[in-house]
Amino acid sequence: METIVFDIGETLVRDDRYWASWANWLGVPPHTLSALVGAAVAQGRDSADALSILRPDMDIAEASLARTAAGRGEHLAESDLYPDVRPTLAELRALGVRVVVAGNGTVRAGELLRALDLPVDLVVTSDEWGVAKPDPEFFARVLEVSGAAPGSTLYVGDHPANDLFPAKSCGLQAAHIRRGACGYWWADHPDVVATADFRLNALTDLPGLLNQVPDAPRPRALRAL
Repeated sequence: METIVFDIGETLVRDDRYWASWANWLGVPPHTLSALVGAAVAQGRDSADALSILRPDMDIAEASLARTAAGRGEHLAESDLYPDVRPTLAELRALGVRVVVAGNGTVRAGELLRALDLPVDLVVTSDEWGVAKPDPEFFARVLEVSGAAPGSTLYVGDHPANDLFPAKSCGLQAAHIRRGACGYWWADHPDVVATADFRLNALTDLPGLLNQVPDAPRPRALRAL
């Protein structure tokens, strides 16, 4: 594997502060919104649908702008990263792997991620590219910045519909991580098991993949799931 590309939310970054901030803005208990996010995930819907359930008439984009104007917009700190992120990224780069972060997110999210000075070669978000997952054009852009052939590029994410399936359909290798509501809920779904080249319990599983044959007939469970 020459290049490993990472999704952002619930792959590198915990989303609990994000949803808690929305709950606070809407005046509902955080656990209420969390439960609705989980319900949306279980139904195969976008997690943002939880906001529409709470406020059917709310324009989410306009509400996001209002939050920012009120000084309650996006924030990202070291504590929002999963504990295995920085050491794993550093180890991969030390092994000579090109490391890219590319996922759905705002321009501001990209700025905040780059400010964390992660040990990566590139950080980019969908808004910066002007195209979002699961659009195949997003993964075409991933391959442009990969610097490697599709079969030597691994995309890592938690969301089957946004990460796993479109990455595979565009010719990349793909790893599904059992993390976050979506990652846990869909981890053992037959379609995920059949499609994923690798199934991860943690990012620390990744360095051990580098010497494994990428085109095995069935996906590998790196640990018992």
